[in-house]
Amino acid sequence: MGLLNHKFFKPFKNWFTLILITFVVWMLFFDANSWLIHNELNTDIEALEDEKEYYKKEIEKDNKGIKKLSTPAGLEKFAREAYYMKRENEEIYIIEYEDSLKTKEND
Repeated sequence: MGLLNHKFFKPFKNWFTLILITFVVWMLFFDANSWLIHNELNTDIEALEDEKEYYKKEIEKDNKGIKKLSTPAGLEKFAREAYYMKRENEEIYIIEYEDSLKTKEND
């Protein structure tokens, strides 16, 4: 008994079955619109949507910061904290602790 007469190979003798299997394999792996490419593109879309949400949150945070800086009190607070600015006839003392100083050991 030949190898091609085995029960397992019997459906593969039909031309329509061979064409259908070839078509399915081609569409899943080799075509420009294959399942593999679609899966990769869907992963990219999800990553980009996550990045979009991150940037939306950052824009909201920046808009809140801009609103705070648009008032004179908020602008003064920012100038004092970030640039150590002071009013006339005012003394500012900056107190630094050892654990807050940057040293070679802390870096």
